[in-house]
Amino acid sequence: MEMLVPPWLESLLSAAFFTICPRHREAPRSECNMFCLDCNTDSFCFYCRSTQHKDHPVIQIRRSSYHDVVRVAEIQKVLDISGVQTYVINSARVLFLNERPQPKSSTSKGVSHLCEICGRSLLDPFRFCSLGCKLVGIKNSGDTNFNLSTKNEEVRDGMARRLPLKEEEELREGSQQDMYKSTPIPPHSTSRRRKGIPRRAPLGP
Repeated sequence: MEMLVPPWLESLLSAAFFTICPRHREAPRSECNMFCLDCNTDSFCFYCRSTQHKDHPVIQIRRSSYHDVVRVAEIQKVLDISGVQTYVINSARVLFLNERPQPKSSTSKGVSHLCEICGRSLLDPFRFCSLGCKLVGIKNSGDTNFNLSTKNEEVRDGMARRLPLKEEEELREGSQQDMYKSTPIPPHSTSRRRKGIPRRAPLGP
């Protein structure tokens, strides 16, 4: 389980965001909308980041319809988010941190894609509606994970398995083409010699 889920993820999903920071209550940017992956503690505000988490990896949480979201561009650097439905909100692609309630009457009628955990309708053929539901799916079955290194190793292994087939032949063909591209130089030099021979021939007698 430790290999499938990073140690800070459950703290991130259970943290309370958009509360007022008690240390900077009077400041204009006092909302606690950031989370530090190193410290793995509560959320904090812009000013706390500058003073306490300056050189730490920090994720900024945003809000859509009173629900917490995170930009895909940020979270995909630290998590494998495959299988989680993403949305475009205000020109930014995001995903939801946790499950969102949905009326039961609208969960299955005319819907082809549903979250495997909470049954929420999805726009695309994904497995989960949020990071929280993917976490539950990992705990239930263990057939997926959040680990980027594991994903990269699977990709590398897959590439290694495919290389001896068509891709290796293409690489060999490419190397041969490079050799052929470098060989036109000798013909040019011999052709010049041949052009010189007819001119010298009449001078021989």
